Amino acid sequence: QVHLAESGGGSVQAGESLRLSCLISGYIYNRGSMGWFRQAPGKEREGVAAIDDDGSTSYVSSLKTRFTISRDKRKNTLYLQMDSLKPEDTGMYYCAASPRAFHMIAIQNLGHVPQSLLDSGYWGQGTQVIVSS
Repeated sequence: QVHLAESGGGSVQAGESLRLSCLISGYIYNRGSMGWFRQAPGKEREGVAAIDDDGSTSYVSSLKTRFTISRDKRKNTLYLQMDSLKPEDTGMYYCAASPRAFHMIAIQNLGHVPQSLLDSGYWGQGTQVIVSS
């Protein structure tokens, strides 16, 4: 059984940093992608960053200078380092894993998270991030 559990969210001031963690169990890492997504109140879920099995990363263009995705296979953990946070970064942050690779530029160009990923991917319950001005 695959299980993803996010942690590390919280309330911060604009300009501060947070590091989110996602502990993954029961998942085979040798294919597909893992990534971070977020959903602001009243808005659709959107992509943030992804990492493939070979370690290559992709980001939504507007976030790549401030956010960094990484993983530690030994700890079965996915991370998202978020720096210089802005109030518009407020939202619920989700980690996801899928045996089918996904790329953030493709998701950005599509304009929404593919339904196939929402339906067939593995998702955590989310961790809340609130950034105050």
